[in-house]
Amino acid sequence: MKIIKNLGLSVAVAAVSTSLMAADKAGWPDSFTVGTGSQGGAYFGYGTAWANIVSEETGVPGGAEVTGGPMQNMALVHTGDNHFGMTTLGPARESMEGKNAIAPGLPMDNACAMFPMYQTPFSITALTSSGITSVADIPAGAKIGFGPAGSTSDTYFPRMLEELGLKFERRNGGWSDLGGQLQDGLLDVVAFAAGVPVPAVSQLEVQTDINIIEFTEKEQKKITDAFPVSNYEIAKGAYKSLEAPARSVSMWNFAIANCDLPESFVYEAVKAVMGDNARMVQAHKGARTTLPEHWDKNTFLPWHPGAARWFNENGGNIQAELIHQ
Repeated sequence: MKIIKNLGLSVAVAAVSTSLMAADKAGWPDSFTVGTGSQGGAYFGYGTAWANIVSEETGVPGGAEVTGGPMQNMALVHTGDNHFGMTTLGPARESMEGKNAIAPGLPMDNACAMFPMYQTPFSITALTSSGITSVADIPAGAKIGFGPAGSTSDTYFPRMLEELGLKFERRNGGWSDLGGQLQDGLLDVVAFAAGVPVPAVSQLEVQTDINIIEFTEKEQKKITDAFPVSNYEIAKGAYKSLEAPARSVSMWNFAIANCDLPESFVYEAVKAVMGDNARMVQAHKGARTTLPEHWDKNTFLPWHPGAARWFNENGGNIQAELIHQ
């Protein structure tokens, strides 16, 4: 009888546990998608890495999706076409203010902050054979690749170079494609805005000699005075071609979630990524700054309640007014 009673108790406990798990997962999606960027860019590799980790930890199948980058990701997450995405804070603010070129005049206020990723440096690459070693060397009318249309690079880099007085022909495309065009002599330079190391640049320097073009101090100051970016230094050795640190500017990237996703699902997704940085770094080197202490780099994008709960339980101090209601 004792054995039977214990067995009954175990069954009852298991039933309660199963019931609680079902309640915790109420409304969870059957699968999820993460909007990233073009193949060959840092977004695609990074997004694939954390999508796999979230899928493994939550048991919900999911994966990365090739997109046009930050602006399109804000639109896709806002509408719910993608559950998650990645964006830079400049395009995020413009999208919230109804300045997203995909849907002009529509405030995209249903995309919530999920977790900090890394800074996106703005850097210029040219073939060594071009003789271009500085911004001043870029000739008038140069053909410059700015990445996918609507990407962070395409949104801000042309404006930055115009601020520095350059006149150029604008080209768009995926990073791998633009790298190939540069190698084939169809472009003079490629203006990258992507996490370092950019796979397309790493691939280029395996195949040919390249120059990583840094800004002068004067150019750097002119850009930081005019745009929502901060000073940044691309570390020596980030690329084989880089024998000394390169002066640049950068913008923070954040993962975003559709604001209507269940709090418990987003909480578990954030926990999966932020709770084991070593695992994230092993999956993608750009995750070295995917750390809880960088929650404060977002000062305007509403936090998803599930994300805010995880950060506030782990040293954050996200105020109620910055949490989506």
